[in-house]
Amino acid sequence: MAKKRSWVDRFLNATEKVGNALPHPATLFLLFALASLLFSGLAHWLNWHAAHPATGERIDVINLLSRDGFHRILLELVDNFTGFAPLGIVLVAMLGIGIAEGSGLIGALIRLLVLSAPKRLLTFVLVFAGILSNLASDVGYVLLIPLAGIIFKAVGRHPIAGMAAAFAGVSGGFSANLLLGTVDPLLAGLSQEAAQIVDPEYLVNPTANYYFMVVSTFIIATAGTFVTERIVVPRLGEYSGDGGMDDNLHPLTPLEKKGLLWSGIATMGVIAFILAGLIPEEGFLRGDDGSVLHSPLIRGVVAWLLIFTAVAGIVYGLVTGKFRNDADVMNSMGESLKSLSTYMVLVFFAAQFVAYFKWSNLGLILAIKGANFLTALNRGLIPLIIMFIIFAAIMNMFMGSASAKWALLAPIFIPIFMLLGYSPELAQVVYRIGDSVTNIISPMMSFFALIIAFVQKYEKKAGIGTVIATMLPYSIVFFVLWTILIVIWVWFGLPLGPDAGLYY
Repeated sequence: MAKKRSWVDRFLNATEKVGNALPHPATLFLLFALASLLFSGLAHWLNWHAAHPATGERIDVINLLSRDGFHRILLELVDNFTGFAPLGIVLVAMLGIGIAEGSGLIGALIRLLVLSAPKRLLTFVLVFAGILSNLASDVGYVLLIPLAGIIFKAVGRHPIAGMAAAFAGVSGGFSANLLLGTVDPLLAGLSQEAAQIVDPEYLVNPTANYYFMVVSTFIIATAGTFVTERIVVPRLGEYSGDGGMDDNLHPLTPLEKKGLLWSGIATMGVIAFILAGLIPEEGFLRGDDGSVLHSPLIRGVVAWLLIFTAVAGIVYGLVTGKFRNDADVMNSMGESLKSLSTYMVLVFFAAQFVAYFKWSNLGLILAIKGANFLTALNRGLIPLIIMFIIFAAIMNMFMGSASAKWALLAPIFIPIFMLLGYSPELAQVVYRIGDSVTNIISPMMSFFALIIAFVQKYEKKAGIGTVIATMLPYSIVFFVLWTILIVIWVWFGLPLGPDAGLYY
């Protein structure tokens, strides 16, 4: 008699089937762009309009299927792509990350952090390291998660529990960190594009959610440790199988330690340079108004991310011999950009969609009508936040890319938040919570298949249901705690980041 499938397996099988039936994300944005053109013509024919709540000005739909619209589509196609805010930000940030990763610096830092931790803090350190690894894009998935399994096995614990802890940090804690990574300027760029539908002068800094991220780091790390020790480890029981990845676990060599030392010294040199430009009242790194908040340090955070990672990576690579000449450094930068080829295709179509949505006024009118509807409900900010978190979490089960989803949702939800009197930064952080909590149970997450392969090294019969059943407790706990945190944050009116308040 066949074993009855659990509701988790049935749900995931249905999700996988629906997800596999969807077109490529780039194709989806092409379809969205075409739909924007069609709807602009239909809405214009229906004389759809709205009154701007601030000025009372009548806003009509612009028909992009007209002669003028067709000319604009052709003439601004290239500018839409090259001027799309997230594109340049991500490309520049990845150049520095590529140097640090190609030199071996990032891998050495993760090994140092994990291997030097006391055994009783091992689980916490794995979750914590997973969260921090988001600074380096995908390195947590390909390095830390299999390494976590090896470490747990080496200390006599179930390796899948170790991988679950690391996976919870890397993917479930995607919107928490002590430092800014590539996702922060990426989402900020998309948020800025969306905010300028309402306010053309509005700027969203990459540091928009930084304070919230820092607090979230310790809450998620603690929650991930609790779930691992109290739920996952007891459920998995004792491990009696055999693995085959032990060669990846080794302490730092004297040369690697020397590389980290000199890399740290070089990094301190950059920090000293920054302080020299900030501490004096007339410092060369202060803003035009003399403030730190509006300084090139904050507003040029992507450039500083490039400088820090490049300096640290180059020094480490030279000391360890990984970099022997300038060609090695340039090749590392080139390798990092190779992984962005699919992303650039996606961005081309996403940029067209965002532009058409903005030109047609569809986004602004939808936002006004949505804001009017939510205002009429009179439910307040907290219910709006909870509903948006749930919506983003559900959507994440069918569309894995955080940037692709935000490129779609930001032009709709950020104007709604702004017209209700709430900041784009708040809309962004609410989205990030919803997007993060279901990453670890979403078959559409780009590394999900890789995680299954890692798990199968220790459990041959493991499949999607195995991974989901293991990670579902993390998803539920993260959702509850993160929702409580943002509610408390809003209740006390705390800023989300430097110069990033809750209200517009």
